[in-house]
Amino acid sequence: MSFSARTDLAIEASAMLARKPGDTIDGVQVDNYSKESVNVTKVRIENETGAEKIGKPIGNYVTIECEELRTSDEAALEVSKEVLKAELRELADINDDSVVLIVGLGNRFVTPDALGPNVADAIYVTRHLFSEMPESVSDDMRSVCAVAPGVLGITGIETLEIIKGITERVKPDLIIAIDALASRSMSRISTTIQLADTGITPGSGIGNKRMGINEETLGVKVIAIGVPTVVDAATVANDALELMMNSINENVGQDTSLAKALAFLNDENRYSLIQQVLYPYVGNLIVTPKEVDSIIEGVSRVIYESINCSIVSKSGNIPG
Repeated sequence: MSFSARTDLAIEASAMLARKPGDTIDGVQVDNYSKESVNVTKVRIENETGAEKIGKPIGNYVTIECEELRTSDEAALEVSKEVLKAELRELADINDDSVVLIVGLGNRFVTPDALGPNVADAIYVTRHLFSEMPESVSDDMRSVCAVAPGVLGITGIETLEIIKGITERVKPDLIIAIDALASRSMSRISTTIQLADTGITPGSGIGNKRMGINEETLGVKVIAIGVPTVVDAATVANDALELMMNSINENVGQDTSLAKALAFLNDENRYSLIQQVLYPYVGNLIVTPKEVDSIIEGVSRVIYESINCSIVSKSGNIPG
């Protein structure tokens, strides 16, 4: 039995179930490909069996990974944008006359949670032009609008309620929701972008679930785009202990008294002990890198430029 690490990523949930690389999970299809420095993993949950095992709804999850995103390497940013544009077009499956609503989820006043609002602010919005200045609308443009609804603690309104009201008025054919995610690995912070055509449940990765933003609740297809910006502190500590135990086994031997004592601390026991240490003082602590401001700036640019070129523009050119 393993502990339930907090993660919003389907690729991590499926990896935790697989005993070794190449293992298959009933009801789950996994495919991979690479483009230069970018690795792409497509996880398709095909039925209820797969959904129950992974803990995610039936649908498609695309994970784009690039180590150089962390350093905002320009070449890596460009390749990541090309991959994201292609995958977004495939998942969106919209026509030239579609109306698209972009929703930037999160709290713009908390840097690790500001991804969504940053992206929404930079979207090339066009819906108003179609009604107010139709002569200025290029044949290359779709009708796109954007909103950053804030969070419950600031507005006093559930995010879903705000989006539902806008959806009933605007009647979009597609909603794209952008949000910061939680990962179970520090290595994925800022290096991973996940797309999902199943919508999103804000706060689920840090144990603060809000109402789901998806086709079931809104009556419109919802694509979620997310980037891990935080990790559970207990998970970091657990991974450090696991690394220490493996090092002792390799360098000292499994037959020592220390190794035998540590062997008692399986995943579940370790995680429980760490939580007992942390909770009385810091509660459910999550951590983020100190350079998170530059991280958010870089990945926000990848996402909003990809949306502008693949959703706002029909041809893939930068709108303007």
